[in-house]
Amino acid sequence: MTGQEENVISSPEQNAGPVAGPETACAAQPPSANLEETHAACPPKPVASHAHFNGETLLQSLLSIIVIVLFVITFIVQAFQIPSESMEKTLLIGDYLLVDKVHFGQGSLSSWFLPYSPIKRGDIVVFHYPLDPSQHYVKRVIGLPGDRIRLHNKTVLLNDAPIEESYAVHVTGDFDPYRDNFPTERDLTGQVETQWRSELQRHLQNGDLVVPQDEYFVMGDNRDRSADSRYWGFVPRSNIVGRPLVIYLSVRDRQEQVANSGNGKLYSSGHLLAHVWQFARWGRMFRLVR
Repeated sequence: MTGQEENVISSPEQNAGPVAGPETACAAQPPSANLEETHAACPPKPVASHAHFNGETLLQSLLSIIVIVLFVITFIVQAFQIPSESMEKTLLIGDYLLVDKVHFGQGSLSSWFLPYSPIKRGDIVVFHYPLDPSQHYVKRVIGLPGDRIRLHNKTVLLNDAPIEESYAVHVTGDFDPYRDNFPTERDLTGQVETQWRSELQRHLQNGDLVVPQDEYFVMGDNRDRSADSRYWGFVPRSNIVGRPLVIYLSVRDRQEQVANSGNGKLYSSGHLLAHVWQFARWGRMFRLVR
C-alpha cells in the first residue's frame, strides 16, 4: 500500500452514518414512565384531516351512484305513470310502472350484452307516439308485420279468425261503426288523424288492414275508450321502447278520491304524497304486468 492510501482515514461522522434527528431519536428512545415528559420531548405526528378524506369518499360514492342510476335509466328500466283509462283493467289511472327497456332491445346498445325477445301478439309495449315522439304511449300489440286485421261488431279478426282476448273490456253500451267495425266503415266522429285517414286506404286488402313490414298494430285493452292504431296508424319498430314490467306504486286517481271523500274537494299532489297510505291501492303494488 502506498503512503497516500494509508493516510486515508475515515472520520467518526462518516463511520457513524447519518446524524440522527429528533424524529429518529424519538423513535429510538425507550418509552418513559413519565408520559408527560415523553410527549414534551416527542410530540405526536400530525394526522391527516378525516373531514377532508370523508368528503372525497362521499363525493366519489355519489358520483358512482349517479353513473349507475343513469346507466339503469338509459339502458335497463324507466319509470312511467299511467294517466289515462285506455288500458283498463290491465293498467289503471294512477299506476306507476317500471318499464323493461332490455326485453325488446334489438338494435340498441343493450342488445350487445343483454338478451332480448322478439315482439309477440298480445305483448304490452311502451313506445314513442308516432305523431309526437316526445310522448310515450302504452298499448297491446294486436297485429305483427304481415298480419291482416279487421274488427266485426267489436270482435277482432286476425287473419280471418277471431282471437280470444280475456284482457279486452267494453265499458260503454253504444256502437260506433268506425271503432267497432274497423276498417270497413267511415269515421263520422272526426277523431281519426288526417294523415292516417288518407294513408289507411293504401293498406287495405279485401276489407282487411294489412300490417306493413317493421310496423305493428296496437290497441288499448279498454276498446271503447282507446285512441290507438285505429285512429292514428301503425307503430314503427324503432319507436318501441320496452314493456311494462311491474307496478311499483298505485294510487287512486282524483275522481276516485273525490268520490270517496264525499265533499267534492280536490287534493293537491302534495296532499297525495303526504297521505299516500290513504289513497294507495295496496293490492296492485309489485304486481307484474301481463
